Formats: sequence, structure tokens, C-alpha cells
Amino acid sequence: MKKLTMYLLAVGIILLNGCAVFNKDKQTKEVAAQSVHNVQDIMVDAKINPKTNINGYKSYAWLGAVQELNDPDNKWQPPKMDIAGDIKYLIDRELRKKGIYSATADPDLAVAFVLGVDMDAVKLKSDPTTQVDILENIPQGALVVVLIDVETGYAVWVGVAKANIIKGASADLARERLDYAVSNMFDLLK
Repeated sequence: MKKLTMYLLAVGIILLNGCAVFNKDKQTKEVAAQSVHNVQDIMVDAKINPKTNINGYKSYAWLGAVQELNDPDNKWQPPKMDIAGDIKYLIDRELRKKGIYSATADPDLAVAFVLGVDMDAVKLKSDPTTQVDILENIPQGALVVVLIDVETGYAVWVGVAKANIIKGASADLARERLDYAVSNMFDLLK
């Protein structure tokens, strides 16, 4: 299990530190703002092992959570909230909706997530006055959730959400955005 945890952390850090590109296939959702404000930048993707029957899993236990922060100039002031605790709550809620419940002994799945924030991320943006593309600092955040089959040790489902970081966001806005990302991510768990 220790080897599996290290593998999960390595995959999560690779996804978060690079310019992570997610395949835009049938399962990908580019979330559009309809009834929820401030979510148009959130992109969600999920992959399931094609041999996995998610309905066969009935229980899970938490493997762990990791937070990675690239903020050398201390620009990010996180909202006054327990972000990891809120994410765990949201994942617990979504798994219960799928009929998968927390277990203290002999779980079918192990659940882990990696949350990353990169305040030095840059993107090309078009300057409206000159119509020239310029590099602009747009802080990014990503959340990777992994469901691992305890018996085999293999990841059976991976969900990823990527979004811009809103500087100075309130705790309520951060919770709204996390809720939207996690809900849409788990909508892809079929």
C-alpha cells in the first residue's frame, strides 16, 4: 500500500506541476455557467478502467490527501476554511450517492486526492487593444481524485478538475466552486 501511495502522489504531482492536458473525449465536461456563478473556467475530466464495474463496489476507506502549493511569493491567501476537510466531505457525499459507503474494515476501494495550486501559472491571452497574444499570470488549481481497488491495488477511476484561482475569494465562493467541480467529476463515474 505504501508503494501505491507513492505512485498516486507522483501521478498527482506530475498532473499538477506541468501544463496538464486532459483528453477531450465523450466523458469530458467543460463546465458552463448556467445556474451557478463563477464556474465557467472549471474543466472536469474522469477516466475509468474499461474493465471496471463500479456497481460492484460497496465500501471505501480513505487512503490519504496531499496538498501541493507553488507560491514562492506568497500571493495566495487561502480562504479561512479547512479545504481538505471540505473536499473529503464532498467526495464522501458523492460516493454515498453512488451507493458506496465508508467502511472501517475490509473496504472495496481506497480513496485519495491531491490538491495543487500554482500561483506562477501563465497563459497566452489576447490584448483587446492590440490584438496581440501576451503572457499573463493566471494562477491555476487542480484536484485529482483516485479510487483504488483494494484487492488488486490498481486505480479503477481517476477524476480531475482544473480551474483558475480567484484571488481573494471568500470561503463561500471557494466551497461553491469545489462543490461544483467534485459534483461534476463524480457525474462522470458510471
